[in-house]
Amino acid sequence: MSQKKRYLLDEEQIPRYWYNIQADMTTKPMPPLNPATHQPLTPEDLYPIFAKELCRQELNQTDRWIEIPDAVREMYKYYRSTPLVRATGLEKALGTPAHIYFKNESVSPMGSHKLNSAIPQAYYCKEEGVTNITTETGAGQWGASLAYAASLFGLEAAVYQVKISYEQKPYRRSIMQTFGAQVTPSPSMSTRAGKDILTAHPHHQGSLGTAISEAVELAMTTPNCKYTLGSVLSHVSLHQTVIGLEAEKQMEMAGEYPDIVIACFGGGSNFGGLAFPFMRHRYEGTAPKATRFIAAEPASCPKLTRGEFRYDFGDEAGLTPLLPMFTLGHNFTPANIHAGGLRYHGAGVIVSQLLKDKLMEAVDIDQLESFAAGTLFARAEGIIPAPESCHAIAATIKEAQKCKETGEKKVILFNLSGHGLIDMSAYDQYLAGNLVNYTLSDDDIRKSLKD
Repeated sequence: MSQKKRYLLDEEQIPRYWYNIQADMTTKPMPPLNPATHQPLTPEDLYPIFAKELCRQELNQTDRWIEIPDAVREMYKYYRSTPLVRATGLEKALGTPAHIYFKNESVSPMGSHKLNSAIPQAYYCKEEGVTNITTETGAGQWGASLAYAASLFGLEAAVYQVKISYEQKPYRRSIMQTFGAQVTPSPSMSTRAGKDILTAHPHHQGSLGTAISEAVELAMTTPNCKYTLGSVLSHVSLHQTVIGLEAEKQMEMAGEYPDIVIACFGGGSNFGGLAFPFMRHRYEGTAPKATRFIAAEPASCPKLTRGEFRYDFGDEAGLTPLLPMFTLGHNFTPANIHAGGLRYHGAGVIVSQLLKDKLMEAVDIDQLESFAAGTLFARAEGIIPAPESCHAIAATIKEAQKCKETGEKKVILFNLSGHGLIDMSAYDQYLAGNLVNYTLSDDDIRKSLKD
């Protein structure tokens, strides 16, 4: 057996700046709107919700590089750089001439890429004198990361976890509680937003939209408390660019450059984190290849492939700013797939504009296809991927099989956003034949968009 090819950076090569793609974009994203006035949002509009520095980062369309605070970078060194790995086992299993690489974000202390933004968000809150932070979480990767980051800075954390994931993934709940976070299944009776949702839909199983509503409400009604977010917004994607900036250097070490960059897609943070630094080469005119960028989303929550581009709320209750996004409607209730981190109705404003401008692509993946891909990857590479990451693997397999058919020797890079060791109940159900695909009709989408 040949030795696995892994590429790592030393501490001095870990990025010192995050990359802000908004500064380079030819067509800037349309402005988020204040929901009360319908006027373009200002940083001051967001101050009651987020730490002030995060508000400034969110709307910054001029500075290409945002310095990573020394305290954050020191914490990054605990687990970064993450390995870039040549997936020779998967290549062999597929019989493809393609060269497949993956950025292994599963090696972080929390097992996913989410910690890359949880640490700076907690840091900026602490620097501002905040004592309490709130958030939402789907599958629990973000909630676990935020709970850990809060403990690092001595902050109290309250997490609203989507109810179906709260029930499906009890060990993620346990991780959050181990780090001292208060975890509540959403929708709940602890907020006005939750009460209203349950009154209208007593058996509501929750969505990221419902959990965001409750977390935002709690932040706005609790003294010295701020809200933090795990995806969708631009400052979260900004923090995640450490992934692509590292991968850029590691691909140079491997002597190759990607023809195709792939990541799973919920709100857009891990996709943007890997893709945006490589898109930078296109804006600079230095890209050696016309790289394709592919976002892989669940077929049961297809905001990129079947949604509409319009202004919409980021949450179900309508407490957030209006965002220009590809959306299925903020009242959309996604099916209970196990990839809980991808069950979100809308896409971030940056990714939405890039898709609108045809600078990236999107594919939708059925649940059974995603688990088949994840199982194949586990047997070929020895890593059990998170259900979310399985979507990126499935899209990678499709592209690698095309190479097998055409004989093209393309270089494919995908993001392994997290491991699935706390998702084994989902694999149990898949292996037992108890998982199903969920179909979404055009009429279902029209109904969810009508408001």
